[in-house]
Amino acid sequence: MTRETLAQQSRQAEQTPGARRGFRFTGWHMLTILVVFFGIVIAVNVVMARFAISTFGGEVVENSYVASQHFNSWLDEAKAERDLGWNAGIHQNGKQLEVSVIDSHGKPLGGAKVTAHVMHPLGLEADRDLTFTEQRPGTYVAPLNPGRWQVHVDVVADGHRWRTVSELAGGTGS
Repeated sequence: MTRETLAQQSRQAEQTPGARRGFRFTGWHMLTILVVFFGIVIAVNVVMARFAISTFGGEVVENSYVASQHFNSWLDEAKAERDLGWNAGIHQNGKQLEVSVIDSHGKPLGGAKVTAHVMHPLGLEADRDLTFTEQRPGTYVAPLNPGRWQVHVDVVADGHRWRTVSELAGGTGS
């Protein structure tokens, strides 16, 4: 077949009613693909950013560089606290928070200075600092409304400092 014959057949196929024409990928197709792709990317980014902002602010410390300078000393303090072997039971009895502290031998730790910082995890009530009074040897009490609280307890006795964190869920402790 010659070129003329092929060209003539091609013209006839174009003029024939119902003849199948080949798909042409145009600039409009590319524009549609780009708009849909970037629309999906932007929509996912907006949803993820909204979740990130509404769930956790992300700030654990005010200045991460300064915190990094104290990291090793914090590890040393944690090891010293662990080596003490002290333990605490934290319970809420009505409108009182009760902290029972025992030493490494399982005996009540009397004569300690016990303080706590309590935070309502959902921010419904203001954070507060509590100072405990010794009710009996090793058992310390402070007033606290019933509810869900995160309790950061600080115990100082015999020249040592020990800290623990506990969650109270509606009047029960750990």
